[in-house]
Amino acid sequence: MITPADPQRRLNRQDYKTLSLAALGGALEFYDFIIFIFFAAVMGKLFFPPDMPEWLRQLQTFGIFAAGYLARPLGGIVMAHFGDKAGRKKMFSLSILLMALPTLMMGLLPTYAAIGITAPLLLLLLRIMQGAAIGGEVPGAWVFVAEHVPHKRIGFACGTLTAGLTVGILLGSFVATLLNTFMTPQGILQGGWRIPFFLGGVFGLVAMYLRRWLRETPVFIEMKARKTLARELPLKSVVMNHKKAVLISMLLTWLLSAGIVVVILMAPLWLQQQMGAAPGLALRANCAAIVALAVGCVITGAVIDRAGAGRTFIIGCVMLGIFSWLFYHTGADRPALLYLTYALAGLSVGVVGGVPYVMVHAFPSAVRFSGISFSYNVAYAIFGGLTPVLVTMLMRISPMAPSWYVCGLAVMGVILGVCLPSGLRHQPPLAGGLNSIA
Repeated sequence: MITPADPQRRLNRQDYKTLSLAALGGALEFYDFIIFIFFAAVMGKLFFPPDMPEWLRQLQTFGIFAAGYLARPLGGIVMAHFGDKAGRKKMFSLSILLMALPTLMMGLLPTYAAIGITAPLLLLLLRIMQGAAIGGEVPGAWVFVAEHVPHKRIGFACGTLTAGLTVGILLGSFVATLLNTFMTPQGILQGGWRIPFFLGGVFGLVAMYLRRWLRETPVFIEMKARKTLARELPLKSVVMNHKKAVLISMLLTWLLSAGIVVVILMAPLWLQQQMGAAPGLALRANCAAIVALAVGCVITGAVIDRAGAGRTFIIGCVMLGIFSWLFYHTGADRPALLYLTYALAGLSVGVVGGVPYVMVHAFPSAVRFSGISFSYNVAYAIFGGLTPVLVTMLMRISPMAPSWYVCGLAVMGVILGVCLPSGLRHQPPLAGGLNSIA
């Protein structure tokens, strides 16, 4: 077997197989995690009292959605610990099952009209279970593919995998679009909303089956053979010895959360409630934006392999600020213009495809899974989880609050691009992380 130790080789057949299976499995699992947001308005009506003020219902619905993010650190840290000690593949496969079951159970839940306050409490519990599962999935996927491919293709591999994860969002948007197109709002309320969650359970089982064909990473096999696995608690080593890597990774995760949560996940509902767009139009435009996002992730990965992380983030974040502002400040009454501006915004969000490239280089292999999982999940729990609630509250002051939030994070991304170490290019996966190139 050719290992990643040869940085000059091209991606081979096994690399493409690994990347394809990891991306497809991740897409199906990510669908399970985010399908909730596409039916947030419906879930709010079904799982909360009918006499509740609309703004409060929306706030509490987003609060349940946010609970999944708040639960991510626990699941992510536990799975990452065993991923660093027992193997990447085992934890990479386990996360699928832990996601599929609660998604299926969501589709079976009785509503507020049937069991009262117990309904939202059960929904909250299942959302927490989803969060624990996804906490190990995304970091595990990034580590898995980065440790399989040649050094000089890590950017492309991470960007392609991130694009694959966004396909899960596209699948969710597509399912929501179909339901809103072929079912009446009353039909969705009366039971159509359950269909996406049943599909999610099936998708999870398919993804779990696909991951049977993956192999353990050559990097982990080599560490095990050399007996260089982490001797102490991996998380302790991360917190004590890799503070700089943690800080950079958390700030980049904040940028990622702003792009995905605000521009991609929240925007369809924003278009409907703030701009008066029809649900079908908002969701179709969202599909165009997600396709553009996937393309942007792959482009970012390819560029970062050649130009380095710093320049890529500076240029990409400038584009993010410009195109996201353009999207939010154009009217939703002209569909052609909406499709164009939303697609450009989605393309610019693709800069987040470079985030895993920095993370996998930031931590040494012995604690890589734990380092990425801790930084990514804690940051996402804080920023990704609270962002929907914060932006919803700020929209009571100005409907353009999402635009200013994303633009502010784009400025931070430019600053991070300037500050990234110049040596963060083509570094071998067995190197010592940011501390060794500062």
